[in-house]
Amino acid sequence: MIEDAVGMGTTASDRSRSAGPPVPVPPEATTAPRPAPLSGAPAATPGREVAVEIRDYSLFYGTHQALKSVTLEIPSHSVTAIIGPSGCGKSTLLRSFNRMNDLIPGVRTDGHIRAARMDVLAPSTDVVDLRRRIGMVFQRPNPFPKSIFENVVFGLRMVGIKDRTDLAARAESALRRAALWDEVRDRLERSALQLSGGQQQRLCIARCLAVEPEVILMDEPASALDPTATARVEELILDLKSRYTIVVVTHNMQQAARVSDQTAFMLSGRLVEFDETRKLFRSPRERLTEDYITGRFG
Repeated sequence: MIEDAVGMGTTASDRSRSAGPPVPVPPEATTAPRPAPLSGAPAATPGREVAVEIRDYSLFYGTHQALKSVTLEIPSHSVTAIIGPSGCGKSTLLRSFNRMNDLIPGVRTDGHIRAARMDVLAPSTDVVDLRRRIGMVFQRPNPFPKSIFENVVFGLRMVGIKDRTDLAARAESALRRAALWDEVRDRLERSALQLSGGQQQRLCIARCLAVEPEVILMDEPASALDPTATARVEELILDLKSRYTIVVVTHNMQQAARVSDQTAFMLSGRLVEFDETRKLFRSPRERLTEDYITGRFG
């Protein structure tokens, strides 16, 4: 039973690491050790503000339970990776943070999510404001069939900003933060569809940054890109974390090890383990985590 296996720990003597490709381990962390979780909740690093707090959260698609009593604290100004096999609930959990699952008929939820200082699941929550504060970058680049400039300022126009000078300044700032300004500064009026795939993804990131979010959600942001474009996106993630809280869903464990400060491993809708990325990949507490990262399944 998965429920029994999730609680099963291992010791150094009974671990076997021969299966599967090696996963690169990030350098030693300089932050203080993570304290023991409170009331069973994986906790953020002490002294760091919690950007996203999930308590006993479950989600149902009709009668199917996709997420099962997930409890998690994500620290601010850091990169958190969510890993796990296909169908484990990674993207469903990510979309819960800004209620993108509301768009799916038959969805219902239990529990509590607080993010960007908002009670996410409260009926009174302004979902438009929530999605401004918690932006989303999808798996495949999705630029609008408009100019590069109009793509970046689309959200700004939606919130009522119309002054051209103000829009231009904000667009330049967002494109610079997305490491795209130097490549497009002379062709802002050209169609965004003329950009390469990697440039389109950074444009979508710029569009997200333009409305000044607090949290950025990225659902497999580099899975459709070539290695060079992937490296640019990963560099951008590392640059952005000083200003934003970033949560990345990825199937690529090497990518999780390269870019994240902490990693959550999910299986069958449950959170199996959450820890500093270096610790989780080097000495996971749970046997299921070790089996996954060493390639025994998934």
